[in-house]
Amino acid sequence: MKLKELKNEAENCKKCDLWKNRKKVVFGEGPENAKIMIIGLGPGYYENLYGKPFVGAAGKLLNNLLEEANLKRENIYITNVVKCYLPNNKVTEDQVKICTSNYLDKQISLINPQFILALGNVSVNYLFNKFKLLIKPMKEIHGEVFKTSNLFIIPMYHPASALRNPKLKETLINDWKKLKSILQMLN
Repeated sequence: MKLKELKNEAENCKKCDLWKNRKKVVFGEGPENAKIMIIGLGPGYYENLYGKPFVGAAGKLLNNLLEEANLKRENIYITNVVKCYLPNNKVTEDQVKICTSNYLDKQISLINPQFILALGNVSVNYLFNKFKLLIKPMKEIHGEVFKTSNLFIIPMYHPASALRNPKLKETLINDWKKLKSILQMLN
């Protein structure tokens, strides 16, 4: 299966009740051969309107963080755990299971990135379970590198967390500056 076919399937998905609130499926965007993949939680209000990941306030902060790491957004594949709008920014285990087994796992397989930047607890917990890594609180693992058999996972605070808690912004900036060195070292 190709990424385009998978996207078409997602755009018609009604496998859970999240489809009822969506205007547009936010499947993901970026190069199909990206070395780096960013995975957030799910679409917010503006993402739902435009059908693109990280275009609201958290997206603007993400763009600034990418600059801190000397990364270009157009070179990165950006997606989310779930593909439909989350009105209250909450997701159930069943919704995560449905979206990851039908879409996210296949995206990871098709893109085959070298690095996954997992933004926020839902993304981190899903990936750590998938790759059998020991789950710890974000405050203990953010900005660290975890090696699986074929890729590196780097848990990060979600940019939206710094919008809700401005004290975290400095931590995010420092993590992304550190990421720049990590990527240079591991590439």
